[in-house]
Amino acid sequence: MSESLVTIELRQQQDYAFDVRFGGTVPPLRTDEPAPLGAGTGPSPVQLLCAAVGNCLSDSLLFALRKFKQNPDPLRCTVQAQIGRNPEGRLRVLAIEATLHLGVPAASLAHLDRVLDQFEAFCTVTQSVGQGIAITTRVLDAEGAVLK
Repeated sequence: MSESLVTIELRQQQDYAFDVRFGGTVPPLRTDEPAPLGAGTGPSPVQLLCAAVGNCLSDSLLFALRKFKQNPDPLRCTVQAQIGRNPEGRLRVLAIEATLHLGVPAASLAHLDRVLDQFEAFCTVTQSVGQGIAITTRVLDAEGAVLK
């Protein structure tokens, strides 16, 4: 397994608004807390967490299908985070639900059962986050059939 170190930098712009710098040619991303703390000028940390989980799951599903030379495009993913209080009364992400939508009917994809059985295991972010937050993943095809 190849190991690497990922480094980003956050620079405060005003109050709770930060520019996240990823390095290289990637443009900075403005983040902000929603009101009343911030002004909502960018995604919040919880939204970024949801985006990371959804993006990684989508990438893993796409990669697994493409290994079998299958094209599920266009993929879509919706992620919801349940926010609530822990026993100490502090706000926490209690659960995450990700729903991936294939862009084609399931019948048009070969090896789909095999892909659905294993794609999540290769998702670095979801497997890591899932150690502390319950994550539920669903997959639907273009006709709305629930596949997982």
